[in-house]
Amino acid sequence: MFTKMKNIDIAFKHVRTFTFMVVGGCMLLCGFVLYKSYQLAAITESKVYVLANGKALEALAADRKDNIPVEARDHVKDFHIDFFTLDPDDKVIQSNIAKALYLADGSAKRQYEDLKENGYYSNVIAGNISQQITVDSVDVNVNRYPYYFKCYCTQKIIRTSSISYRSLITEGYLRNVSRSDNNPHGFLIERWNMLENKDLKTEAR
Repeated sequence: MFTKMKNIDIAFKHVRTFTFMVVGGCMLLCGFVLYKSYQLAAITESKVYVLANGKALEALAADRKDNIPVEARDHVKDFHIDFFTLDPDDKVIQSNIAKALYLADGSAKRQYEDLKENGYYSNVIAGNISQQITVDSVDVNVNRYPYYFKCYCTQKIIRTSSISYRSLITEGYLRNVSRSDNNPHGFLIERWNMLENKDLKTEAR
C-alpha cells in the first residue's frame, strides 16, 4: 500500500516536473518568436521602396542628422540653379525666381529686387539672352548651427554673338524649417551674399 502511494507520488512529481519544463519551453519559444517578430518589423520599417521609371528601388530610412550635409548641399544647389537659370521669357524668369525664393529668406529677395530695379531681367528679355549655371561645389559646415555654406559656381551667359563665362561665389547660412512641396529639404537660406561675380572668358559664336 505504502509502496503504491510512493510510486504515485514519484509519478506525480515526474509529471509536474515535465509539465513545468513544457510550459517553460513554450514561454521561451514565445519570447523568442516575439523578439524575432519585432526585429523583423524594425528591419521592414527601415526599408522604403521608391518607384522610378517603372522599377521598384529600395531606399533605406535614416535619421536626418546622417543626411544633413547631402541635403544641405542639394538645397543650396537647387536654389542657385533656380535663381540664376534665365531665358528671354518673363514667365520662365518669374517661375524660376518664385521657386528659388521659397528656399531663402529676404536676403535673396533683396538681391532679386536690386537686379530687377537695375533692369537686369529686362535686358535679358530684350537681348534674347539665356543664362545657365553650373554648381561646381558647395562647402557646408555642419558642426555649428545655423550651418554656414559657401557655393562655387560657373555662369554661362549666351548672347546672339557670344558666350560669356563668369565665376560666382556666394555664402550664407542654413536653418531648419518644415518640409513642404516647395521646400522638400526643410532648410531656409539666410544672410545670402555674393562674394564674387567676375568674368572668366568670352567666346565668339
